[in-house]
Amino acid sequence: MKISVIIPVLNEAQGILSCLDSVKTQQGDFELIVADGGSIDGTAEVIRPLARVLHCQEGRALQMNSGAREATGDVFLFLHADSCLPPRAFPLLEQALADCRIVGGTFMLRFDSPRLLLRTISFFTRFEFRYFHCGDQGIFVRRPAFDQLNGFSEIPLMEDIDFLRRLHKIGRVTLLRQPITTSPRRFLEHGILRQQLLNILLVALYLLGARPETLKKWYGK
Repeated sequence: MKISVIIPVLNEAQGILSCLDSVKTQQGDFELIVADGGSIDGTAEVIRPLARVLHCQEGRALQMNSGAREATGDVFLFLHADSCLPPRAFPLLEQALADCRIVGGTFMLRFDSPRLLLRTISFFTRFEFRYFHCGDQGIFVRRPAFDQLNGFSEIPLMEDIDFLRRLHKIGRVTLLRQPITTSPRRFLEHGILRQQLLNILLVALYLLGARPETLKKWYGK
């Protein structure tokens, strides 16, 4: 089973090496594709010795779809640039996908911070309630299932929630019991509680029918 790891990036020169290292040390058959949405901080130059770099338009969903079109793997794993895979992530993934009923899934989440509130937020990702899971946890999917869904909806926000909702409709979605470690930078910048309440509100509004374009403006603020 070949795994295509696809990482969308935009101005991630400062932190991308940790993410790439967490992939390069994995065991198994894999390829690494980084979809750069127009970085101006030298991200592509940092990445190029370590991974294939695609240049595409900005937009996480668009970048991930661009990476998938170039990928050759049986399984796609979409990973954020500020996240790191746990050891033995690929054997765990392959073990889960030995069950042909499973079409994809996510990992659990851990923040790179000891703060109690962040640990509490990450604690809830161990439960399989679908709206506790998002792109920060890494999304993996069998190639045929990805093609059946026509990839990610190219919307400015909630592309991960939208994709996982649609994935649940075509097969079983699993949760791997190892955490991806991700940066809490947005929480620390805007305030942990404030950011989490905003995240919950935006997801709720999206599920009630709010337009992603409108939600993106609020998220940006």
